[in-house]
Amino acid sequence: MRRTTKSALASAALIASLATGLSYGAASAAASGSLTGAGSTLVAPFEAYWGQEFEKKGVSVTYAAVGSGSGIAQISARTVDFGASDAPMTPAQAAECKGCVQIPWALTATGIGYNLKGVKRLRLTGPIVAKIYMGKITKWNAKPIEKINKGVKLPNEKITVVYRSDGSGDTYAFTDYMSHVSKQWKKQVGNATSVEFPTGVGGDGNSGVTAVVESTQGAIGYIAASYIYDHGLKAAQLQNAAGRWEYPNLPKIEEAAAVVKHVPSNNEMHIVDPPKRAKKAYPLSTFTYVIVPKDAPQKALLGEFIKYALTTGQKFGAALDFAKMPKVMLNAAFKTLKSL
Repeated sequence: MRRTTKSALASAALIASLATGLSYGAASAAASGSLTGAGSTLVAPFEAYWGQEFEKKGVSVTYAAVGSGSGIAQISARTVDFGASDAPMTPAQAAECKGCVQIPWALTATGIGYNLKGVKRLRLTGPIVAKIYMGKITKWNAKPIEKINKGVKLPNEKITVVYRSDGSGDTYAFTDYMSHVSKQWKKQVGNATSVEFPTGVGGDGNSGVTAVVESTQGAIGYIAASYIYDHGLKAAQLQNAAGRWEYPNLPKIEEAAAVVKHVPSNNEMHIVDPPKRAKKAYPLSTFTYVIVPKDAPQKALLGEFIKYALTTGQKFGAALDFAKMPKVMLNAAFKTLKSL
């Protein structure tokens, strides 16, 4: 698995045209002050660059990577200026947040990391991953896995399942995907930021799951792609609806997002398990959102920060395995941003 940057460079002309008309007066080039945010660990590496660069404008941005569930809870309680979540808010969460909007500001994927000595390439299907996480496939050399990995010497070793113990957008994307590919999963486990996993051990945040997989021979875990790359873990190839085996590389993530033709008013989008026409799509791709109150006291400064993240800030994405967002999502993001 490797990063591919060919299609990751955002079009400056496109972004500039979409951003036209966004104005926040005194909060522009001469902005000063501070912002606090909390939530998604998936977007944390990207946000770290945004915060670091935005400080050059005189604005301090403090972000706590505590998981999407906590991010939604904290912005709902107004203990931070913005929340970040890879999972769109549920109707109940949206009501609790009282006037919050969710704006898509990044596009990436959740990978399936594994630790198997001597196994450099591993293929998995969605249904097989579901059976592993439901405790129905417990050995790496089980026949269903061997069948799709011909020529690969798989060990007669127990599979250690690792999941997120915190409320997580990665869990939301993963269980959304599992619910698409397994009727049994959908019925017994479901789709949410926190679910009752039938088996396995938990890790707190992407860093926690990464640490458990790294240190446990025979482990498997769903992890944000950027963490897999940065920690040198191996990622499984997932079979998409077209029958192809794909890694979470940038063009594959972008092809998954390209199926979006219409964005609802609340910006909630699901791009897991895209249809066969998305021939090379990675099937566990996801948007991630910033959540802000429309009446936020800091809305001018927030508007500048979010605009920066959607424009200049996107240049850091390719190195972190964040892909270029499709025009339809950028349009939706800027439209919502204008409503602040």
